[in-house]
Amino acid sequence: MFAVIYRWRLRPGMEQQFTDGWHRVTAAIHARCGSYGSRLHRADDGTWVAYARWPDEAARERCAVPDAEGVAMMAGAVEERFPETRLQIVDDLLAEPGTP
Repeated sequence: MFAVIYRWRLRPGMEQQFTDGWHRVTAAIHARCGSYGSRLHRADDGTWVAYARWPDEAARERCAVPDAEGVAMMAGAVEERFPETRLQIVDDLLAEPGTP
């Protein structure tokens, strides 16, 4: 499996617009591109971090922008975008509550 970490610093007061855009884009990517979904976090240093999982790097690369309006919502809320971190998953013990 393949994962990517994304990180942004948002414009003050634009958090809801960013979150709404991220939700739209992530739902579209999951539905149309075969991703395994993503989680969005607010870090204690004030940045926002998303972690997305894919079956493989090629699946991510084939995915075009599935929701241009959502992408524009996110872009309008971002003050600074940090380089993404690409990860090859070596082992996985992450479990959702209520699952073994």
